[in-house]
Amino acid sequence: MRILGIDEAGRGCVFGPLFVAGFLLEDGSEEELRSLGADDSKKLSHKRRWEARHRLASKGTPDVRKIEPVEIDAGNLNTLEEKLVADLVSTWRPDRVVIDALGHPRTLAAIVARIRSQVSDAPAGQEWIMEPKADSIWPVVGAASIFAKTDRDAALTLWEAEYGALGSGYPSDPVTRAWLEHWHRSKKPWPPFVRTRWETVRALSEPSLFGA
Repeated sequence: MRILGIDEAGRGCVFGPLFVAGFLLEDGSEEELRSLGADDSKKLSHKRRWEARHRLASKGTPDVRKIEPVEIDAGNLNTLEEKLVADLVSTWRPDRVVIDALGHPRTLAAIVARIRSQVSDAPAGQEWIMEPKADSIWPVVGAASIFAKTDRDAALTLWEAEYGALGSGYPSDPVTRAWLEHWHRSKKPWPPFVRTRWETVRALSEPSLFGA
């Protein structure tokens, strides 16, 4: 059975693309993936994520795709992500698709139906599973989670080399918030990795933000 696990990294981030990864398992077992470190990437340290990535690379086929900040600013992130997931499934034509939940549990059936309607040339009897914490429950989704997160980690490292300490890139991070405030005060255009439609960025025009 060909199983495609799908997960993302960076959805709520104010910096960079949304990274959406598929991991196709054709040979071997999910138990083997688990033994090699496949798990929810958020549970793993930076070092353990990269170690697991290197071990998993030969056990399946990773496919990491991006929704760029300019696309996120111009469109609807949910719609963009659903289309990208459909593209991954159309490309790899797995027998089973397992996806970490893209919404509230009550909405998952409708989300799956929308994505399936965009999939081309699906194998007969293709099975779909979308559930919360799939990256912890299904090793094939954990593997996808690790590839998405490590690609995002690598991108963040490159931006920091040019723009200084950015923190995690999430609005709740004090380092990220301080960088945004400092850059805004410089009056320079936002770098291309900043999602300018995010409320955190738009609210910088408010004098009370960050206690300014």
